[in-house]
Amino acid sequence: MSGSTNGSPRLERRAWGVLLVLCGAIFLEGIDVAMLNVALPSIRADLGLSTGMLSGVVSAYVLGYGGFMLLGGRAADLLGHRRMFVLWLAVFLVFSGLGGLATEGWMLLVARFVTGVAAAFMAPAGLALVTMSFPEGPARTKALGVYAGTAAGGFSLGVVAGGALASFGWRWVFFAPVILSALILVAALAFVRDTGGERPPGGFDLAGSFTVTGAMLLLVYGVVRLEHAGDGPVLTAGVFAAGLALLGLFIAVERRSSSPLLRLGILRTASLVRVNVAALLFLAAFAGFQFLATLYFQELRDWNTMQTGLAMLVVGIDTVLAPLLTPRLVGRFGNARVLFGGIVLAAVAYALFLPVGLDWTYAAMLPTLILLGLAFSLTYGPLTMAATEGIAEDEHGLAGGLLYTSIQFGTALGLSAVTAVSVAAGSGLDALRTALIVPVVAAAGGAIVIAFGLRTPAVPPPNATTPAESSAIAA
Repeated sequence: MSGSTNGSPRLERRAWGVLLVLCGAIFLEGIDVAMLNVALPSIRADLGLSTGMLSGVVSAYVLGYGGFMLLGGRAADLLGHRRMFVLWLAVFLVFSGLGGLATEGWMLLVARFVTGVAAAFMAPAGLALVTMSFPEGPARTKALGVYAGTAAGGFSLGVVAGGALASFGWRWVFFAPVILSALILVAALAFVRDTGGERPPGGFDLAGSFTVTGAMLLLVYGVVRLEHAGDGPVLTAGVFAAGLALLGLFIAVERRSSSPLLRLGILRTASLVRVNVAALLFLAAFAGFQFLATLYFQELRDWNTMQTGLAMLVVGIDTVLAPLLTPRLVGRFGNARVLFGGIVLAAVAYALFLPVGLDWTYAAMLPTLILLGLAFSLTYGPLTMAATEGIAEDEHGLAGGLLYTSIQFGTALGLSAVTAVSVAAGSGLDALRTALIVPVVAAAGGAIVIAFGLRTPAVPPPNATTPAESSAIAA
């Protein structure tokens, strides 16, 4: 379907219909994660879970997502983007429902792990379907702006939805995604077609698949263990060492493979490396801040889940602004400048929240939340655009897999970092203020990474047609 919007109005309408379906799927992924985070206290109270088991419910999803993302991206390129998207959306539906039926902690762990694996295969396939449904130029820029805005909106609005659903019972946090994913699955079967582009030659690199999946699982698990730095530091170091050893073995395998899972040459693309590092840091900052803000609202201020959700609602302005504002700004100023501005806004937002007190009014918190909504509006879309800019179409699934791997690692790292700092700093408001430094530093680091791209002359990607596309590669 690549280039379909260059054809008849009917084909153009079909492409936008496909985009609507894919936006529903990425919204589902974001809202699923955010809703669960808000419902965790209710889950603990009902099932009597320990703190470690409750943390494991969150970590299980991260392990599945981060561990299988690269394999998911390559599978999409080799086996077909539509096939992988539809298959794993169905798996997502089934295991989300099983999570809602769980009566023991281990059942939740299994359900969340498999749901994460499903998302790892579904997300890069969906991104590839978007990029290959629209030709490079204004149409693709607008489509990716809508897609990324929907993704960010799902994550921010999920906090509100989770608060509302948890008030009726935590199981609805699992059952609501079942209903939504069923509707999306029906629409996908009806409207989404495979892109018809060339698939890369060769088959699956089984040795590479096993080694990189093992490496990702171990490294993500190591990051999760950092939440409790004093709990078995030798084991944590051993997990990281084993993960790095498997990663080294994976690289050695890929150099010799005739059909590599990850073409190592793609990592020599400076813009791709920059955008993945920036994505990791940007999401690490937000995940850490959201966790701390939830603790502040519910544990220090005694707000309920609904009040917490409504307080964070303003961050969801990115759902409206991203598709309307960001494509225009990218077209005028280029991807790199818009991305830089968004991450800088995030750093400022977190810095404004550093002196937070127990007597703060909501009006005092509002500047941070509004700036975060603007930051997501300006950042998430350009990150998604830059992830595949200048990359051959038969590697769009792989490029998407790299981006979402970075996002998931960033999320895990942000949560672990703020938890570790907060525990080390003691308890109460002072500990929370200390931990709030982590999001500020992470966002500032992301801005610095993108700033290097601002000084790099823009190189037009293949078949470039607009100045915006040329400048986007600098991101």
